[in-house]
Amino acid sequence: MTIEDVIKSTVKMDNPKRVILNIMYTQNVLQDKFNEVLKPYDLSGEQYNVLRILRGQKGNPANMCVIQDRMLAKTSNTTRLVDKLLLKDFVTRNVCPNNRRKIEVSITEKGLGVLTELDPKVIEHENVFSENLTTEELELLNDLLEKFRNQKN
Repeated sequence: MTIEDVIKSTVKMDNPKRVILNIMYTQNVLQDKFNEVLKPYDLSGEQYNVLRILRGQKGNPANMCVIQDRMLAKTSNTTRLVDKLLLKDFVTRNVCPNNRRKIEVSITEKGLGVLTELDPKVIEHENVFSENLTTEELELLNDLLEKFRNQKN
């Protein structure tokens, strides 16, 4: 189905507009399906992203700046996300012994367990959306999206 069919447009669109609308619509479809995967765990996509970042620290804590820099959605309120994960016992938060102004966040065993449960479900989610593309098409799509996103301002 074309983007014109999806939005029921009868107006001919130029390619730049079609690309933007296609990307935005596709992002919403992906997000909706991903939220279905996360819903039983009472996690948002942003909270899941924080947990993945912390797991990637391999046992080392991360401060709020590190988490914020690695977030997919740069506008996320990292403090609020960490607070919600604290309430679920998925993370711990401590004052850095060397710099009392710095807060260090670590993932708990419970947080790691949730990610371990989610890993195969997330992989399945990713594979469902890519199963009708060849490896070469996936590589090309990645290259084109990165080129599109990294335009010169």
